[in-house]
Amino acid sequence: MTRDDFSKVVKSIPNLPGCYRYYDTGQKLLYVGKAKDLRKRVSSYFSKTDVNYKTQRLVMLIHRIEVTVTDTEHDAFLLENTLIKHHQPRFNINLRDDKTYPYIVIKNEPFPRVFFTRKVVRDGSEYLGPYTGVWRVKELMQLIRNNIPLRTCSLNLAPANIKKGKYKVCLEYHLGNCKGPCEGLQSAAEYAESIQQVRHILKGNTTEIIRGLKAEMMEHAANLEFEKAHLLKIKIEGLQQYTAKSTVVSTHLGDLDVATIISEEEQAFVNYMMLSRGSVIYSQSIVIDKQLEEDDPSILSLAVSRMRDSSGSKAIELVTPFPIDVTDPQIKLTHPKAGDKKKLMELSLKNATLCRDEERRQKALLLSDPTEAYQITVLEALQEALQLQDLPLHIECFDNSNFQGSYPVAAMVCFKNGVPYKKEYRHFHIKSVEGINDFASMSEIVLRRYKRLLEEKKPLPQLVVIDGGKGQLSAAMESIEQLGLIGSMTVIGLAKREENIFFPGDTDPVQLPFDSPVHLLLRRIRDEVHRFGITFHRKTRSKGTIKNELESIPGIGEKIATQLLQEFRSIKNIATLTEREMTRVIGARKAALVYAHFHPAE
Repeated sequence: MTRDDFSKVVKSIPNLPGCYRYYDTGQKLLYVGKAKDLRKRVSSYFSKTDVNYKTQRLVMLIHRIEVTVTDTEHDAFLLENTLIKHHQPRFNINLRDDKTYPYIVIKNEPFPRVFFTRKVVRDGSEYLGPYTGVWRVKELMQLIRNNIPLRTCSLNLAPANIKKGKYKVCLEYHLGNCKGPCEGLQSAAEYAESIQQVRHILKGNTTEIIRGLKAEMMEHAANLEFEKAHLLKIKIEGLQQYTAKSTVVSTHLGDLDVATIISEEEQAFVNYMMLSRGSVIYSQSIVIDKQLEEDDPSILSLAVSRMRDSSGSKAIELVTPFPIDVTDPQIKLTHPKAGDKKKLMELSLKNATLCRDEERRQKALLLSDPTEAYQITVLEALQEALQLQDLPLHIECFDNSNFQGSYPVAAMVCFKNGVPYKKEYRHFHIKSVEGINDFASMSEIVLRRYKRLLEEKKPLPQLVVIDGGKGQLSAAMESIEQLGLIGSMTVIGLAKREENIFFPGDTDPVQLPFDSPVHLLLRRIRDEVHRFGITFHRKTRSKGTIKNELESIPGIGEKIATQLLQEFRSIKNIATLTEREMTRVIGARKAALVYAHFHPAE
């Protein structure tokens, strides 16, 4: 994917936390990443120039980008971890399962212990988390121990053992960190109340404890004990940030699917998420065009059936906002009103909303595939706005560019029935102009284009758009007049900055409403000729500048230079290679010549 290609999709990526996924042309997952701001993070791949070879290679292979938004950066981290482990993308670091999420466990035993662990054992114990910052979890455990006296020993405190008097209190009791349940000095009911307080803290119900800590912090500050106050402030921030439950990973949920729908008059937007062992491993949003007056349950039922088949889901529980028909009678339908499943449904709805907003944006920019009737409607509006004699079913647009007067090239794109017609796209090398002269270059390419159409007896366009102001338009009209085509087609100039429309001979430009479909169509045509022309100009410039440096090496020709550039992308990368690395691509003898060129001292 090039920068120009990315510029067309960047606005569909939200400034929200979440995960992004890169796919190649074969729809194979290349890379999974997380971000606090998805748009900024993904954009960095296409804006930075000082990146390593592997990153350059990844960007070259990207064909499609998908994003899944989350509620927090914490959830984005957990989702990224799960997706990498499940899909093992080619460009990601291999995440091994021997080191997984940190949890805090309330052990299933008499007088339960509370401790930090990475290993989940299905023994009835209660696991709270997961968490992203280990040091914060340990700080949280320390906070619990400082405020709630709990045992830390591994003794079997069964009632029979306590009654026999098998154990004696340890140093923790004398320090005030434990109330001595081992000697029966603390009842099971009192200890259970302490465990309930721990649950409240770990589940985010920290209002009371935070209020108490803040009061203590203010007291220390009033007594000028700022160091103690600062330590309490750190503890409060840790509680506020890391005690909230995760939406995308929850150990007790197991395997289930989640589906939500946003329905409008002509379209519906469905998001489907698949959870395995309590972790989101798959998310997809689709757009459904309504044909008849289908109700939402029917649409969601059909979409879920299709998406479960494509994802290979075997889950027997399906979470939806309302009852739907399912193909498998064993599937259990759940319509939550609160709790973790409700939060998952809200997250799914958030991604369905993102899909809807992207569809609206594409329609506004005419980047989606509009219906033929809508295309004709826009063209009719264009005909009326510009007072054209004929409906502009065939539109052509010209642009030229150069690099400080060198490598002058031009491009022309063709739109038929309001959409690109790439068979008629054309590149031009400027032949008769020396130095920087955009007007003469425009005159040349317009003359060459329509002289050829006349010779080949091909139909002329109804509308010609010249990218530029009065000067470029006047230059183009000289060629049109030379060919005797005045009156055969309408020619307009589209100013680069103000996007004003100029007609030949008119002093004042025409200004269309900025957000009108007509203006958006003209902008799309102009952007397309920019993209097409800039891509060609870069290739031409590369052949004229970069390749020449390689081809200037004695014994290295165009074929070898092309091989090196295709494999390593730039001279800068080639210059840092070892002779052995180049040998793999061009052979030992040629590699020695190239290496000697870049390392003459050796």
